[in-house]
Amino acid sequence: MLAIQLDFIAGRYHANPWGRHVNEADVEWPPSPWRLLRALIATWHRKLDQSLYSEELLESLIHKVSGQLPAYRLPPAIRTHSRHYMPVREGAKEKPVLIFDAFVRVETNEPLIAVWENVQLEPREEQLLAILLHNLGFLGRTESWAESALLTDWKGNINCLSSELALDTETGEIREPVRLITPMASDEYRKWHSETIASLDWESMKRKVHQQLKKTLPEKLIDALRLETGDIQAAGWSQPPGAKFVTYQRPYDCFRAQTKPRILHVISDTPGRSNNSVRIALHGKPLPRIEDAVRVGEWLRMGLMGKAKRILGENNIPRVLSGHEMPEENKHDHAFYLPEDVDGDGHIDHITVYARSGFDRDTLRVLKEMTRLWNQKGQEWKLILEDYGPHERLKAYSPLLAESATWASVTPYLHPWFQKKNFTVADQIKKECRIRSLPEPVKIERLESICINGRERKPIHFHRFRNKRGLTQPDTHGSFWKLTFPQPVYGPLALGFGCHYGLGMFKAK
Repeated sequence: MLAIQLDFIAGRYHANPWGRHVNEADVEWPPSPWRLLRALIATWHRKLDQSLYSEELLESLIHKVSGQLPAYRLPPAIRTHSRHYMPVREGAKEKPVLIFDAFVRVETNEPLIAVWENVQLEPREEQLLAILLHNLGFLGRTESWAESALLTDWKGNINCLSSELALDTETGEIREPVRLITPMASDEYRKWHSETIASLDWESMKRKVHQQLKKTLPEKLIDALRLETGDIQAAGWSQPPGAKFVTYQRPYDCFRAQTKPRILHVISDTPGRSNNSVRIALHGKPLPRIEDAVRVGEWLRMGLMGKAKRILGENNIPRVLSGHEMPEENKHDHAFYLPEDVDGDGHIDHITVYARSGFDRDTLRVLKEMTRLWNQKGQEWKLILEDYGPHERLKAYSPLLAESATWASVTPYLHPWFQKKNFTVADQIKKECRIRSLPEPVKIERLESICINGRERKPIHFHRFRNKRGLTQPDTHGSFWKLTFPQPVYGPLALGFGCHYGLGMFKAK
């Protein structure tokens, strides 16, 4: 048995079926055997040391694999598309033309498996195939980034086979037929090549047509597989030489959206410090950048205040959400709205809402019913409350809530008091820690920059201002810091100007 695994690491597969116009918005699913073998041949040409892996070895591998139709295990997928206008020049003018970009959306942890049940490779052929798959960077269009590997022992379930095997009669499932282009077997190609050569009237052809046809009728199957698409079309072929169409039966609902149940921890609504942290997931496209954390924090606060007004009444908005009328000695007891980039891609995907004094039943109700986040530009994201409870338990989700002696900046720290000769930024950090009943850091190091998704970012790259008039802001530039405490402290740690809305955030190191 021969099996290969394809992981589409960007979650997208772009491939236009042979003979279909791109604006038909169709996608070749599963990837055809013709496409798979051509991709392997292209990888051999571009990325392998051909002195180590000869063309004869490649040809032997291709002949074995092309001699049998593969079966597939298709992952859950959604067929979708985007639309955009492309400028097309007509004479001296450019005309915008609507283009459909169709693709299949798959989960990045759900691989596609292709299986050749009766193909047995020699050790050198298997070694060549393994290194070809390792070097295969994409399949289909270049946006279809793929990681592929040879599987030596796969025992999963097949859900897409050629019609010859009559899968639907064996299982009783309703199947959807789909035509895939596949290479002929090598013996079949030799026979077809001889018959085609004999059937053509070469003498009456124009010279240009003769040359084009001769160029696209190589003697070997492997040479037919590496013909350029432009040459095939120029010669007038309705389908590539050496190729044929085969009907496959794929699951009827293979493009149905798959929903996964979300597990929520059911905990007590008892008010107080036991419920001082709320974990919210952010969904939508595009997600906001972590550089806009303070904007997102303010949007959530405003949205929660509006929701509280509708649910509890205009005069009953919880002070813990608004921050209004807080006593001087407890001015940091109202909620911190802390946006997070959990997966490290540079975009905010979660928000942690934390209040040292905890949330009562009414406040939790408002947080639970807050299902949308939006801004003044009309952008909108879906909010899903994932969990809530004591921050000691929720620390497993986020480095913002962890326990550590060393903490480093996630967003710029803006010092809250005006800087003086004997009152430096480091002095202000120490003073804030004392006010928050935290131990004074034993080491305070300034960082010139931080790294976000492989990019160096400085404070200037972040939005550093509140959307509230009349605020005194002693620091408009910001800075990054690494703090070391004499003993571990619990997060969240957010200091300085705007710390309740996403500025001055630190994460455990």
